[in-house]
Amino acid sequence: MQKTPLTAALATVIALLSGHAMLQMGNTLQSSLLTVRGGLEHFTATEIGLVGSGFYVGLMVGSLRIGALIRGVGHTRAFAALAALASAVPLLHLMFVSPWLWPLGRALTGFCFAGLFIVVESWLNGAASSAVRGQLLSIYGMVGMIAGVGGQLLLTAADPHGFVLFCLVSMIISFALVPVVLSRAQAPLQAEGKEVRPNLRNLYRISPFGVVAGFLVGVSTSSYYSLGPLFAQRVGLEASGVALFMACGSLGGFVATWPMGWLSDRVDRRGLVVALTGCAATALLAMVLLVPEDPPRWLLYALVAVFGAMVIPGYSLVLAHVNDHVPPGEFAAASGGMLVLWGAGAALGPVSGGAAMSW
Repeated sequence: MQKTPLTAALATVIALLSGHAMLQMGNTLQSSLLTVRGGLEHFTATEIGLVGSGFYVGLMVGSLRIGALIRGVGHTRAFAALAALASAVPLLHLMFVSPWLWPLGRALTGFCFAGLFIVVESWLNGAASSAVRGQLLSIYGMVGMIAGVGGQLLLTAADPHGFVLFCLVSMIISFALVPVVLSRAQAPLQAEGKEVRPNLRNLYRISPFGVVAGFLVGVSTSSYYSLGPLFAQRVGLEASGVALFMACGSLGGFVATWPMGWLSDRVDRRGLVVALTGCAATALLAMVLLVPEDPPRWLLYALVAVFGAMVIPGYSLVLAHVNDHVPPGEFAAASGGMLVLWGAGAALGPVSGGAAMSW
């Protein structure tokens, strides 16, 4: 049976996707664990917020600096070194329980994950043609979402006040090394004389739409995950209702990711992103207008599912659009630039959104 372009690309990067899944599972578990453990240690809300922000700061710094490492030692060795370093950080959190040291540790994790994301995304883009890039990056996004849910569920595996969960995070991130370093797939080659460090001016020249959209996707997704629970509380949902509200948004994003990736390979990606943005804004406006009327819960859940379906696939679609225009050998620099933009938007989103909700 003859392979389709998509199945051929998947066969090349299946080990990479497996490693990516374990990284996302470990990182999601670590993020939730630090929040819960911080509360148990009587950290203030501001201190816990700083721990969360540290990841995005490290992500931006890593996106700007990690390209030289990839150029010097290659994708596989860079992945191995960064994953090994990231797996040690949870143990440092366990050894030094401090509201001032934990943001530094989280920033180090963000720095490492910036490089890991750049390796994964540049490898995927190098393996995909424009005809299947949207679908392949959608699968990449779906793998990350499934793994993230798994990481959240692992929070109940042990007492957050103990050491087991911290060790579990370290183990999961370490296991991500195995499929990647043992893979026989050819890593993408870096073109001689091509810049690895992200150049936002050059990226804007290549794709002005991608630069603006990448930043705005970071704003919207981080605002949803950070402030969605607060909105749900304000409309009168109890703890289980808040959890279901957030789960509906994530489920909507998961269900829509593959169809949107498939569609983006057949229509202009920019038009699709704009259309999704309009639908998301409509769903959000409907939720806001319904709040004073005490709407039925099923309607809120349906609207947030539509919102998640329109917003969550956005990064994969924008990334596919940008890489359609990036010359071979420059995928690492482009992925790094997009992470900088997404991270900047993600850092700004909860702050600006929170101010808007307080206004």
